[in-house]
Amino acid sequence: MNKPLIVDAHLDLSMNALEWNRDLREPIEEINRREEGMTDKPDRGKATISFAELRKGNVGLVVATQIGRYVAPDNPLPGWHSPEQAWAQTQGQRAWYEAMEEEGQMILIKDKAGLEKHLALWSDGQPNDDKPIGYAFSIEGADSFITPAYVERAYEYGLRAVGPAHYGPGRYANGTDSSGRLNSMGQELLGRMDALNMILDVTHLCDDAFWHALEIYKGNIWASHNNCRKFVNHNRQFSDDMILALAERDAVIGVALDAWMMVPNWVRGVSTPKGMNCNMEIMANNIDYICQLTGNANHAAIGSDLDGAFGREQCPYDLETIADLQKIVGILKNRGYSDEDIEKVTNGNWIRFMKRAL
Repeated sequence: MNKPLIVDAHLDLSMNALEWNRDLREPIEEINRREEGMTDKPDRGKATISFAELRKGNVGLVVATQIGRYVAPDNPLPGWHSPEQAWAQTQGQRAWYEAMEEEGQMILIKDKAGLEKHLALWSDGQPNDDKPIGYAFSIEGADSFITPAYVERAYEYGLRAVGPAHYGPGRYANGTDSSGRLNSMGQELLGRMDALNMILDVTHLCDDAFWHALEIYKGNIWASHNNCRKFVNHNRQFSDDMILALAERDAVIGVALDAWMMVPNWVRGVSTPKGMNCNMEIMANNIDYICQLTGNANHAAIGSDLDGAFGREQCPYDLETIADLQKIVGILKNRGYSDEDIEKVTNGNWIRFMKRAL
């Protein structure tokens, strides 16, 4: 099959722009050249994402994030010391997206009509060199909502998906490496989201919060970037029971490319992709496992998380830039996947979900 449209359901674009100080309008070579010799972050000089590389890979539709975590005084994780500061950070990120829209680099997808118009543009047979990257708006961790009612403000400016937690304990829900069900504010937040027909992103919810959320949330649910516990036995990944429960809700799971989520026993700053044999075949293993477990190709997709605080030092060694997501097509074809099922994985599952949910 020809190079299909790819939908990537998790990219921290504004975080790269504001916290890593990367101008995504520049060529990827220039972004990395400017970071030569920098040591403040482990992925300096190893970025994989620019607008040009997205277009080169036909990645024309993404789910782009806001992120601003609040950390309590005894929380060792990085983050902001008050929800108000975290809110301000996410609003700065929003301002960057709006600036990119004004320049024609991006376009916000808020509803089904906007989605269909954008898909028509990207399938018109013309070169995509100057086409805007479509983005649905998500927030990774709800800590920056000063009160649950802030989700309604966010909905007004276009936010359509909310992941209530990130790493550790959160103001609304507990995330990766923590435990406990949703607190009262978290339950109120989900109620307000339900009323707005928003998408609940169960990525990063700890096991207790995951099952609690599935129990009380009535609306659309997805997992933007998660892998299988079958391969890496850690609470950041989904167990078989979780995958099957999501399939029952007609959810879609985006497979991520962070190496520690792909191969067991990864040690940050020590392990290397080649040393751990971390390649795109392992991405395909996760996609295939979800398909085999659920009995069809309707629930596996891509949520790469590329440049989500890691770069080429911690992603498959056969991926230089995000344009290499296209390699998944040949890998799945070699495993016997039909063109129809490959299209579901690369774009169709997310598009079907968004047409229903937006």
